[in-house]
Amino acid sequence: MSDQRVAAIPVQDCGERLIDVRGHGTIQVDPRRQDESGAFAHLRQGVHERLLHAQSLLPDGWQLLFIEGYRPPALQRRYFEEYAAELSKSHPDWSAVQIHEAASRFVSPPQIAPHSAGAAVDVTVVDSQGLEADMGTRMNASPEESHNACYTAADNISDVARTNRTTLGSALSAAGLVNYPTEWWHWSYGDRYWALSTGHPAALYGPTELP
Repeated sequence: MSDQRVAAIPVQDCGERLIDVRGHGTIQVDPRRQDESGAFAHLRQGVHERLLHAQSLLPDGWQLLFIEGYRPPALQRRYFEEYAAELSKSHPDWSAVQIHEAASRFVSPPQIAPHSAGAAVDVTVVDSQGLEADMGTRMNASPEESHNACYTAADNISDVARTNRTTLGSALSAAGLVNYPTEWWHWSYGDRYWALSTGHPAALYGPTELP
C-alpha cells in the first residue's frame, strides 16, 4: 500500500451503504474481532454480495468464515501507528520513510485503507465440522512473526496449506475480489488497490464512518 500509484487512484464513491453481514445472508461471522459498536461486521453491500457468490463456489462442506470487515478510520490509524512504532523499535537505524514503507506492506495507511472504506474483508474457511482450514499461519500473523509465510504465495508452507489457500483464492477471485499479496486472508473490492489491480479508473468506495 506504500506504492504511490495506489494513493494516486481517485475515489468516486458510489454512496453504497454499509450493511451488517450478521443480518444478511449465510456467511458465518467469527467474534474474535468484535467491537462494542459491531463495526467489524459491516461491509459495503457490493462487497457482501460478492462474498456470498464466492461462498457458493467453494467445495461442498466448506464455508467462508468472516473475521473482520469495516474498520473505522481512527482505529485504522491506531493500528498503523502501533505497527510503525514496533518496526521503529526493532530497526532504530531505519529512516521515517523506510518505517512508513515497511509498515504499509502489512497495515494500510489510514488515508487509503480498504477496511476503512468498507471494501475489504479478512476471511478464511471452515470445513463441515466447523474447523478452520490449515492456511499455513494464523490470521493476522505479521511478516516478522511468520517469517513471511503470511504472504499469499509463500513457499515456506505445507502443500495442504497451499492447496487450501488456492481453493479459497479461486472462489474469491472468481467473485471479483482481489488479494493483497502480503496477507493471504485480506480480500477487497471497490477500493483504490482493487482499482489499480484491475485497471479501473477510480475507486468505488472511499473512507467512511459508520452511521
